[in-house]
Amino acid sequence: MKQIGALIRFIPILGWLPRYNQVKLVDDLVAAVIVAIMLIPQTLAYALVAGMPAETGLYASLFGLTVYCVFGSSNTLSVAPVAVVSLMTAAALAKLELSGVSQYTSAAFALTFLSGAFLLVLGLLRLGFMANFISHPVISAFITASAVIIAISQLRHLLGVEAAGQSVLELVPALVFAVPETNLISLSLGLASITGILWCKRGLATQLLKRGVSESLAGTLSRAGPVLVAVLAALFAFLFRLDERGVQLLGEVPAGLPDLQLPAFIVEQLRGLLGSAVLIAIIGFVESVSVAQVMAAKRRERIDLDQELVGLGAANMAVSAGGGFPVSGGFSRSIVN
Repeated sequence: MKQIGALIRFIPILGWLPRYNQVKLVDDLVAAVIVAIMLIPQTLAYALVAGMPAETGLYASLFGLTVYCVFGSSNTLSVAPVAVVSLMTAAALAKLELSGVSQYTSAAFALTFLSGAFLLVLGLLRLGFMANFISHPVISAFITASAVIIAISQLRHLLGVEAAGQSVLELVPALVFAVPETNLISLSLGLASITGILWCKRGLATQLLKRGVSESLAGTLSRAGPVLVAVLAALFAFLFRLDERGVQLLGEVPAGLPDLQLPAFIVEQLRGLLGSAVLIAIIGFVESVSVAQVMAAKRRERIDLDQELVGLGAANMAVSAGGGFPVSGGFSRSIVN
């Protein structure tokens, strides 16, 4: 019995799957549809933040979620690319002298594997308690600073201009000099989309409640609102052929799944990536655990920190084999569950 208990603790799905029923399946299918609708535009965007091809965000979501549900201890945590980790991935790879998309993606896969392996080792050594000693104000400040950097880095896309630079000190002057070349169509579409997303977040639920929509449905629709904005913007760009007017479009996303294979390990690259992999692993773990604990408290459940290390580690290692970049738990997606 002790051996069975230990196996269930290491592979939690063996504990909850026998108790799974049709009612839970229906609820999960509804949540899955909503999360998928939110996930697709998010992960495509985070792939671009990480400097990766757009489809790698989808691969990371698929393999990360699938493996985490087997080894993770949270029933509600949605594991996929997140903003902070995507930015850290781009920063880590920018330090290396990489030429071409192939070298860049190969290094990203190695970075993801290292990050996952570090988490998995910590989990097997049962060092999850160390998360209790990490300063949350420091992590919050780090996440806030990352959000500012991401916003600045995306201004070139909003303005529709070319602005070279990796750091804020490089980007800001480049953006200032590029302002006269602003594409007004890109700027207008971007500002309209931002306005729509903010309204969905702050005003849509209130308007729906006034019209007699239930509170739960109004909350769900308001969370899915940004996806509708993204769909409308894409439709507008397609119908009016905005790519012919200088508006950059994402382009075609390859169909199908990649072949599973371990990343190529180059000794010189591994030395340059190791420190970044450890930092990405720690930040991703702390952010995931913070979200998981909030969700667990609402459901009167407990989170096993050691198992979270194993779950996130295994998820990232699977993602590296599936052609993705580092993943972590995200609040906006998890809250839907």
